[in-house]
Formats: sequence, C-alpha cells, structure tokens
Amino acid sequence: MRTRSGFDREIQLLQEQILLMGSMVEKQLDRSIAALRTLDHDLARRVIEGDDEIDRLRFQIEEHAIQLIATQAPMASDLRAIVAALSIVVDMERMGDHAEGIAKITLMHGDLPLLKPLVDIPRMADIARGMLHRALDAFVEKDADAARRIAEEDDEVDLLYNQVYRELLTYMLNDPRTIDRATWLLWVAHNLERIADRATNICERVVFLATGQMPEVGTGSVR
Repeated sequence: MRTRSGFDREIQLLQEQILLMGSMVEKQLDRSIAALRTLDHDLARRVIEGDDEIDRLRFQIEEHAIQLIATQAPMASDLRAIVAALSIVVDMERMGDHAEGIAKITLMHGDLPLLKPLVDIPRMADIARGMLHRALDAFVEKDADAARRIAEEDDEVDLLYNQVYRELLTYMLNDPRTIDRATWLLWVAHNLERIADRATNICERVVFLATGQMPEVGTGSVR
C-alpha cells in the first residue's frame, strides 16, 4: 500500500527529472546557436554528442513514469501529471534533435563563411528557449493561465521565421551561388520554429494537467 507522502515524493522526483532534461535542452540550443554564429565545428560536434544524453534521460523518465502507473494506482489528477510528463519528455527529446540538426548544419558549412550575420535567427532561439523554460515552470506550478500566455509567443517566432524566409529567398534570387548557404540558414530557422511549436505543445499539456481539458493553445503546436 502506497503512502501519499511517498507518492508525492515520486511525483516531485519526476518533475525534477523533467526540469533537468529541460535545462539540458536549453543548453544544447544555446550551444548550437553559438556554434553556428562562429562556425565552431568542435562545439557543434559536442552538441551532436550531447544529444545521446538527452535521449537516455528521456527513457529514464519514461521508465519512472510507467513504473508509477503500474505500481501506485494513481488517482485521476495524479495520472494526468504522469501522462503530461510522458508527453513533455517526447517534445523535449525532439527539441534536442532540432538543436542537433542546427549543429549538423554548422558542420555542413565546412570552410565556407556564413551567408550573412545572424540577427533574426538568434532572436528566434532566445524566444523559443524562454518559452520552454517558462512552460516547464508552468508545468510544475500547474499554471494554465501562464501556459496560455506563453503559447501566444509562438506567433512572434512565426513572424521572425517568415522574415528570415523572405530575406534568404531574396539572396537566392539575386545570386544563385548563395542557394546552398541560404538553404542551410533556412533549415536552421525551421528547426527553431519547430522548437517553439513543441514548447506550445508543452503548454497544452500544462492546461490539460491543470484543468483536465486538452484545448489547443496558441497557433503553432505540432504533432
């Protein structure tokens, strides 16, 4: 027979694991953009190697969550927290994949310089990282209102993506020799747009956790 205090400790441990994973994803995102800014191939390779650690932590969290379901007979509200956690770690693992993708694009440049100084792409990264960080805070606090506000920031990321797209398309049309490097930067922007979408997914899970309902929040969630 479980005790409530023991089960609460297990839920707290689950939350701590999720926050740790979120911190790792944020670090990966920061490093991937830093590597791209300076075309630091060594740093890009460390980002790629670091993705395995995120994957391992995802599976550890999933095993923990499944064990809680199997052994603790959680009540409805507890079960929502566990189910939300299972969904959140999938989105964060995908975010790690997107950061890894940015690092791989850095390596694709080889000895070529960046097409242009990065302005909007780092802004997209900053917003997406902030969305993730605060979405996880909202998860711990079960704050549905905060989650809805955070999800609205995805619109700003989408606007920046469209701006980057138009600018890079102009480069390609004006000089076909820029097509490869413009395309690579467009892939970076696409990865960042997807990270923000997945942060929106987390916000949806927070609303589900807090209210028992699963509405779409914002405009950019991705499945």
